Amino acid sequence: MAWWAMFSAMFWLYIASASSDAVGVPNTLAGMALTIATYGIVNRILSRYAARTGLSVESLSRRMFGSIGSILAPLVFAATALYYGVFEGSIVAVALQDYFGGDLRIWYLVCVIYMIPLVLGGVATWLDKINGILLPFYVIGLIAVIAAATIKQGYPHGWLDSAPTTGPLPGWLTSYLIYMGVWVMMMYTFDYARLAKPRDAKFHGTVTFGWVFYLFTFGVNGLIGIYILDCWGIAGSESGVVQAVINSLGFAGVVLILISQTRINTANYYLASSNLQVLADRALGIASPRAVWVIAAGILAYLFMLTDVLSYLLKALAWQGVLVTAWVAIALVHIALHRPGGKATTGNGVGAGALAWLVASAIGIAATVQTTYPVLAQLAPIITVAFAASLYWLSCSRLVRTPIRRAEGVTTNDRNHPTPEEAQTV
Repeated sequence: MAWWAMFSAMFWLYIASASSDAVGVPNTLAGMALTIATYGIVNRILSRYAARTGLSVESLSRRMFGSIGSILAPLVFAATALYYGVFEGSIVAVALQDYFGGDLRIWYLVCVIYMIPLVLGGVATWLDKINGILLPFYVIGLIAVIAAATIKQGYPHGWLDSAPTTGPLPGWLTSYLIYMGVWVMMMYTFDYARLAKPRDAKFHGTVTFGWVFYLFTFGVNGLIGIYILDCWGIAGSESGVVQAVINSLGFAGVVLILISQTRINTANYYLASSNLQVLADRALGIASPRAVWVIAAGILAYLFMLTDVLSYLLKALAWQGVLVTAWVAIALVHIALHRPGGKATTGNGVGAGALAWLVASAIGIAATVQTTYPVLAQLAPIITVAFAASLYWLSCSRLVRTPIRRAEGVTTNDRNHPTPEEAQTV
């Protein structure tokens, strides 16, 4: 249930509607189906490996990249989770201001302050319970939004048949590339799945983190987003989603947004604080409880909210997205080389692995920022994945057969010092 907090982000309603505005609904549905299949396969592999080994993103990165990985990976992960927390928290603030009025900066502060105590508890002790309680209310709220929008605006005939716009790439591929921008969900998966019991890995790989989860998260949410925005004739944007929900349900819509964004931000703040904790430990030698970093994450989130965050947030996320997709590609190659009974590197490719990550990321960022060849910019995520996987595979060319063991010999320090209840779960 703590993981299923990710299901209720308004972002999933927005990303589908934005894709349909760009390439049409039929192409979006095709890209969405391919995305669900891809996420299902990749996260099945990652979650089962994480559950079997107990490794976190940081400890796996240290195995793949050495000391640079133990610093850079949690830095990228913490920043990405924090940015998403800022983005989703801003939605709540905008909804509250839209309905009640007042200074937006005050609403920003309210949204940060009420999140901090919710995230102080661990996954197994608190986040799992609160998200289990809120999930039915979110589902009921989605049904109510659909019903209210239809009653008020009438059924939007032809909402599935919107004409696609022409572009340099096939529409379905463009939609698929849009969803590649949130591969950070795969890093999220790894840090949650490491807490699972190994005997439950098959179920989690299919349902909790696999295609079942993404069928609801991308498929159901996406269709609802496209439908309600078409009902109200609003262009795809996160503020547009907020407007459509409030137009449909009034104050109940504000409550629905509060519930949905509270759920998603428990995951964002939890992962931001836990990775800030690891980063402080590895980079600065500062050992401190996660509660300190929950407060630090809240302060940072509020400071970001006070800036013109949207002017640079999307660019920052695009750059971080390149680093994330490269990390995922390398992790999959690493897992393939360390499968039970398979081949594994001797460890002498660690420095070369870090170089592969940085070179592939630099190539991806260069492709993203250049404007001479627009198609190349659009294909940057796929280019990054291809280079990262190939370069890492080459860096691990010296292979020996070694059996895999629980946590691959991970010590207590490799587990990011989990709480007692999390350690018991592992």
